[in-house]
Amino acid sequence: MKGVILSINPQARIVDITHEIPPQDVVAAAFTLLAAYQSFPPGTIHVGVVDPGVGSSRRPILATAAAQYFVGPDNGIFSYVLEREQEVQIFHLNREKYFRHPVSATFHGRDVFAPVAATLSNGVLPAKLGRKIADPVSLPTGVPVKSGKSALRGCILHIDHFGNCITNITRENVPVDWLSNGIRLKVAGKVIKTLRRCFAEGNDKPEELFAIWGSAGFLEIAAANRSAAEMLRAKRGEVVLLSTP
Repeated sequence: MKGVILSINPQARIVDITHEIPPQDVVAAAFTLLAAYQSFPPGTIHVGVVDPGVGSSRRPILATAAAQYFVGPDNGIFSYVLEREQEVQIFHLNREKYFRHPVSATFHGRDVFAPVAATLSNGVLPAKLGRKIADPVSLPTGVPVKSGKSALRGCILHIDHFGNCITNITRENVPVDWLSNGIRLKVAGKVIKTLRRCFAEGNDKPEELFAIWGSAGFLEIAAANRSAAEMLRAKRGEVVLLSTP
């Protein structure tokens, strides 16, 4: 893929976000993009290739959002980003003259997404690369919803390799007065009342589950030097209820 990109645009700067997404795990890929994209400058082209439907009828797409571009399969991989942005355009990549030929039925990353991304980096407009669409595939929402007058219903979006349970709740989702009064989380039958500033705070309580605002901006459930996911026996998608004490 990198060779194809550099063959079309030798000046391209290629940055690897990760190659550690579990095989076929579109949800993990969607979260990783959500956590990373805001750290990149305007004009960045993100190529996402977690694509278990490669070679099938699933569409290749290009999305524009947050002054950036997202190129990959129409399987929900970009849906967490797109639901958080206001100005979004999505194009079905159907102009095959911009593909690498012959197109493999098993490697669209090399033959479709990489050449399209490189062509885009050379200044070709999205409308030249495909037809605008309004019905992309979406994963179940990554945004928490109100539950009554004083609670939010969210979920665990991701579990990292430390076992921290990363929820879909951000500071922007929580009313300011709730934060000042303290928050209470209920997940997997456990109630968590402690909100820490950093992981090392309160290391004298290794058995305590606590909440923390993680570096990606999401509320996480963690434990000191232990796997919170194992302690909770929690899985991705687990419901998280946030309320005031």
